[in-house]
Amino acid sequence: MAKLILSMDNMVLKEIPLDKERTMIGRKAHNDIQIDNLAISGEHAVIVTILSDSFLEDLDSTNGTFVNGQQVKKHFLQNNDVIELGKYRLKYVKEAPQQAAQADFEKTMVMRPDMLRKVAEQASSVKPAEAAAMMPPVNLAPPPAAPVAPPTAAPSSESALPLGAIQVLTGSTAGKTLDLVKPLTTLGKPGVQVAVIARRPHGYFLTHVEGPKFPLVNGAAIDVQAHGLQDHDIIELAGVKMEFFLKG
Repeated sequence: MAKLILSMDNMVLKEIPLDKERTMIGRKAHNDIQIDNLAISGEHAVIVTILSDSFLEDLDSTNGTFVNGQQVKKHFLQNNDVIELGKYRLKYVKEAPQQAAQADFEKTMVMRPDMLRKVAEQASSVKPAEAAAMMPPVNLAPPPAAPVAPPTAAPSSESALPLGAIQVLTGSTAGKTLDLVKPLTTLGKPGVQVAVIARRPHGYFLTHVEGPKFPLVNGAAIDVQAHGLQDHDIIELAGVKMEFFLKG
């Protein structure tokens, strides 16, 4: 799990685990990370954590949000990034190891941890005599007819969704194909332009994360909202053209 280390004047104040989808930072008391300083806006910034990745967004603060000395509006956080808020520092530490990148246009996600652990069944403590007393009487009547098997459940909409993929059309990795098997796939180049493709039960959606310009889909820039992708859409991101398609 990733965490933030809050410090001021090289003195560590506390550590904050990023165990929520949205972690608010600001001067007001309702923020998850409250920094009571006039240089910090009431709601200064937010960190959005999706699976194992975190994205920082400035919330139109008065004095701005800086990462590693550069002012940012949106930023894809990487291990050891330092968020600067006035005299305060928030160091981003990602403790989980990252898998190797499949190509220079893709940042491979860390596999999602198992959030739904199976509870182990407890061993029965009933004694043999008690177990015998609890057994129902033997039924000598003819066995009933075999029960009719219940109808097979219809496949879920997610399983019915065709597998999506991206094929790179330009650049050094032209011709490479990436199957979108993960719930969230991050594409682009950190510090230049980053977007994510989310696999949802009803389709695939492209969302802008970082960079002054929004990605293009079929030559038109998307906006801040998630953009639904259609078969054979052409995406332009970080100087690379790629085609989204459904494998059926």
